[in-house]
Amino acid sequence: MTHVASAPGAPITQIDFARAGIVTPQMAAVAADEGRDAEDIRAAVACGRVAIPANIHHAALVPAGVGATCDGRGLRVKVNVNLGISGDLADEAEEWRKVDVALELGADAIMDLSNCGKTRSFRTRLVERSAAMIGTVPMYDAIGYLDKALVAITADDFLDVVRAHAEDGVDFVTIHAGMNRAVIESFRETGRLANIVSRGGSLIFAWMEATGNENPFYERFDEVLAILHAHDVTISLGDAMRPGSTYDATDAGQIAELIEIGKLTRRAWDAGVQVMVEGPGHMALDEIAANMKLEKRLCHNAPFYVLGPLVTDIAPGYDHITAAIGGAVAASAGADFLCYVTPAEHLRLPDADDVREGLVATKIAAHAADMVRGVPGARDRDNRMSDARRRVAWDEMFDLALDPARARRYFESAPPATEGTCTMCGKMCALRTVNAIMDGLVVDLDAEG
Repeated sequence: MTHVASAPGAPITQIDFARAGIVTPQMAAVAADEGRDAEDIRAAVACGRVAIPANIHHAALVPAGVGATCDGRGLRVKVNVNLGISGDLADEAEEWRKVDVALELGADAIMDLSNCGKTRSFRTRLVERSAAMIGTVPMYDAIGYLDKALVAITADDFLDVVRAHAEDGVDFVTIHAGMNRAVIESFRETGRLANIVSRGGSLIFAWMEATGNENPFYERFDEVLAILHAHDVTISLGDAMRPGSTYDATDAGQIAELIEIGKLTRRAWDAGVQVMVEGPGHMALDEIAANMKLEKRLCHNAPFYVLGPLVTDIAPGYDHITAAIGGAVAASAGADFLCYVTPAEHLRLPDADDVREGLVATKIAAHAADMVRGVPGARDRDNRMSDARRRVAWDEMFDLALDPARARRYFESAPPATEGTCTMCGKMCALRTVNAIMDGLVVDLDAEG
C-alpha cells in the first residue's frame, strides 16, 4: 500500500499523522475493513488505543488495525502465526509451506522467529511476499546476524540488529525492554516454579548476568524508539517475565514488569511510535479477565497481544486447545491480538500441519470473542452458515467454514446412503425431515429403506 510521503520534519508514523489530523490510506483501509468510520480510527490511533503496524518499506501489506476505538468498541481480534528457521531443524522449504498455510487461512500477522544463520534473505522475501503484517524478535537473530558469542555482544550491536529488521520492512518488533534490574530483583526475591520461559527474555537475562549491565533495550530505549520511528515500526513490548506455568501467573515478577511496560508505553507514544503490549502466558481461567483489565489500566489502554493464555499445563500435544480456550476468554475480556499455539508447543518445532491446527483453533477463539465485542457484522457468517445448514446446502457450508478443505474432506470421506445427508444421521437427518414437513410432504422413514 502507498504510504503518505513525508518531507523532512513531517509526520512519518501512523500515530504522527493521526495526531496531525490526517487520515492515511492505512487508516482508511482499516476503517473499511472493520466497518468503522475513518475518523474514529484516526482518533484511536492518535491516542494509542489502535495500532496499525505498517512499515513504510512493506509495499505488499494490507493494513490491519489492532485495538479498540476511543469509545471502547473493539476491532476484530487479530491472529498471529509464528514460524521461522530453527537451528535444530533448518528446513526453509517447510517454513515456506507454513507461510502458504498462514496466508491461505487468513492469518493477520506472521512472526518470523528465525534463529539460525543469516536470516535476512528469508525475512526480506517474506516481507516482499506477504500481505499480512510481519513481526520479528531481533534478539533471536542477534547471535547469528552478528556472528558473536552472547557475552561479546554490545548494546550498540543489539541496536544494529533492530535497525536491520526495521530497514528490511518488518511491521512490528518484540522488544523486551521492561525487564530491568529492579524487575529481576523482584523475580529473585519472590521466586518462581518455572523461572523465565521467554526465549528473548532468557537471553537478555543471561547477557545482563554475564556482563553486569542493565538491559540494553531499557537503558537505551530512546535510541530504539528513534530507529523504529524512522521506519514506522510498531514496538511490541515483550513480556520477558510472562508466566510459563499456571502457578506463576499474576506473580510479582509479571506485575513488576507490566508496571515498567506501562511507563515505556507512554515514552514510545511521546516519541511517535505505535505500541502493542504483550501478555501471558500460562494462566488459570479465573485470572484471565482480571489480567486483561490490569494491562489496560497500567498500560493506558494500549492494544494487548497475548500468547494463549494456556489454561492448564498438562496437555502437551493439545496445547492449541488449551490456548484457544484461554484466548477466547482473554479476547472477550479485552485482549486485541492472539498469538497462536500449535499442538507441537513444548514438544518440537511445528510443521505445516501443526500450523494449520494452531491457526484454525486460534481463529475460532478470535471469532468467538468478536461475537461478544460488538464487532460489526461478526455474526453474519454464523447466520449464513446456519441458513446453509437449514437448507442442507453442503457446498455453501464448506465455503463458509474456517477451513473449507478440511470440512469437505471429512464429509466426502464417508459417503451417506441417503443423498443430501451425512453419515451422522443419514435418513434421520433432522433438518431434512423438518424441511420436508414444512414443504407439506409426508415423512415416512420406513419407506425409504
